[in-house]
Amino acid sequence: MTVLDDAPAAAQAPEAVPQVDFDTDPAQYRHWRFEIDGETAWVYLDVAEDGGLVPGYELKLNSYDLGVDIELYDLTQRLRFEHPEVRSVVLTSGKDSNFCAGANIRMLAQSSHPWKVNFCKFTNETRNGIEDMTANSGQTWVAALNGTAAGGGYEMALACETILLVNDRSSAVALPEVPLLGVLPGTGGLTRVTDKRHVRKDRADIFATKSEGFQGPKAVEWKLVDETVSRKQWDSTVRARAAEAAEGSSRPTDATGVSLPPLRREITDDAITYPHVRCELDRDARTATITVLGPEPGTVPESLDRICALGADFWPLAMTRELDDLILRLRTNELEIGTWLVRTQGSIEGALAFERVIAEHSGSDWLVNEIRHYFKRTLKRLDVTSRTLIALIEPGSCFAGALLELALACDRQYMLEGIFEDADEEQEPAQIVLTASNFGAFPMGNGLTRLQSRFYGDDDTVTELHGRTDERMTGAQAEEAGLVTDAPDDIDWEDEIRILLEERASLSPDALTGMEANHRFVGPETMETRIFGRLTAWQNWIFIRPNASGSEGALRRYGTGRKADFDKQRV
Repeated sequence: MTVLDDAPAAAQAPEAVPQVDFDTDPAQYRHWRFEIDGETAWVYLDVAEDGGLVPGYELKLNSYDLGVDIELYDLTQRLRFEHPEVRSVVLTSGKDSNFCAGANIRMLAQSSHPWKVNFCKFTNETRNGIEDMTANSGQTWVAALNGTAAGGGYEMALACETILLVNDRSSAVALPEVPLLGVLPGTGGLTRVTDKRHVRKDRADIFATKSEGFQGPKAVEWKLVDETVSRKQWDSTVRARAAEAAEGSSRPTDATGVSLPPLRREITDDAITYPHVRCELDRDARTATITVLGPEPGTVPESLDRICALGADFWPLAMTRELDDLILRLRTNELEIGTWLVRTQGSIEGALAFERVIAEHSGSDWLVNEIRHYFKRTLKRLDVTSRTLIALIEPGSCFAGALLELALACDRQYMLEGIFEDADEEQEPAQIVLTASNFGAFPMGNGLTRLQSRFYGDDDTVTELHGRTDERMTGAQAEEAGLVTDAPDDIDWEDEIRILLEERASLSPDALTGMEANHRFVGPETMETRIFGRLTAWQNWIFIRPNASGSEGALRRYGTGRKADFDKQRV
């Protein structure tokens, strides 16, 4: 994990946003280490104070920045894929008497608003991924708080299934953001305390305004932690809880992990290219054209032995890793590229071969199951990305089954009816195919499928579409079924897309972000949608208010000995 920036040191102003590289591996970690002991992984947060991602702050008291979280995300991926033998994960601190002080305050104070937003979003996704590991990967996380966990440190613990707190008369859990910083806990703390820990709302109100937090029996009584343990009994109790967590795991005991090598990627001024994913940037039009290259027929093995032999080169895993990396890079580094055009290229037969593997083995094979859930999480990352998403379905596309989810995740879908006039004689009209996976394999954060979200309140249509599984639909058929926004013919195609992109580029990016998020997440709220929708929206607004980020705000004055000067108006 590196910052890609060739600018001279003098240009490194606090508000500058560096180019971020999300590549890392355990040999490069500066802030984390993990040890495998039988069926348990011991994960230690041990932050290097001088290891900030950008200049201007020290990561004291095990506080973290984006660089720390990039390593944590890589660590979770390696536990999933490289260590199938791991059935429980103990999260603890490598420093005595201090678990984690949360997000580094000076980093937040000096960062631009987009940097803060992307930092919180990525951190939220990583916390959700930890919960997904417990729910779907058979790797249950146990937080062993061997010291105080404040702010984001406690939020990290909240992502775990069980929380143990050392009872030493000084260690506590706390969410001090409101009283100390004038902001909210940014990675789901308020929501998880009530929705996951089931803390009463009046007690949650007290907890979130008490900067020193709670320790010992009080923390247990209020359900903020599950257990407090004396120093004398600490090691044995943590090991016992890790063993208990491992007992119910479905992970295999004799599987061989899949190594995750560095991604092959070429970056130029106007393109980011991987073996299975391409991205072309048009900075004048402020668009990114993302093309996922599907597998060709006969290249997707359907035997488990062959899949395991291919490892990270197995197309679904390789493609998902590349798409995941691209989304993160564009979201963090290309802030003015406001519209993403999503395309696929390949054969329907190849895409359906991937589908058969998922359908046949994801319920029984740990690796196929991991790949399915990884693709699910990558689609979710796309869902919460603050960009306009437009699917272009053209001849040569392979939007079928799992890959059709990419189109369904978009705000609009345009599908060519017929073929292009200047096409060769062998070109066939574009087609899309619904499969069983579109009806439950890749749920959104609201707990619904993308079809249920698209046709919210119209269950009859979803049922009818289920009856059309495996049917190959042309543009006119897909438009009639409500699966695409429009199906222009060759005469109108170019003008339709041009006008769409010009219109989109003329609108307020802020308004578009709010509009798209409202439309994408219909229906019921879940803990996940509350964190990304409700909490994040409030946090983003609070971040730009003078009470937090102004020259006399709490973030700016923290640590100076001077109290913030708040504007007392409630708006």
